[in-house]
Amino acid sequence: MPKPIRIRRRSVFLSLAFIVLIGAGIYAGYEIKFTREAKARAVALTMGDPDRGRDLTLRYGCAGCHTIPGVPGAQGNVGPTLQGIAARVYIGGVATNSPDTLIQWIENPRSIDPKTAMPMTGISRAEARDVAAYLYTLR
Repeated sequence: MPKPIRIRRRSVFLSLAFIVLIGAGIYAGYEIKFTREAKARAVALTMGDPDRGRDLTLRYGCAGCHTIPGVPGAQGNVGPTLQGIAARVYIGGVATNSPDTLIQWIENPRSIDPKTAMPMTGISRAEARDVAAYLYTLR
């Protein structure tokens, strides 16, 4: 009698493992599709390059003040996390979140709010477009 029980346990285990692998594959496919769609949407909104924008967040010190998903070492606590910024209504708590406003905010935050603590970094308008594109891919 013990032998059939082992066979059943083993086949139940293998069935569960198979189901988990199928689920993981479906999830991975969804993530890839979401990432592609988010990038395409961000490029259309900003005319920037999200991949270059991710690298620029390190170059211009954004990571020193902000937590930025996908950017190694970007665990800053001075400014707000930039996760999900595309879904926010306001930028810096004062300006309506739109691609043009976000680009302007990144390039020259004091032109929108003279009292902001966000510093001028010297980033160009084209680079600000790239950073905005990257930020719009974050969820």
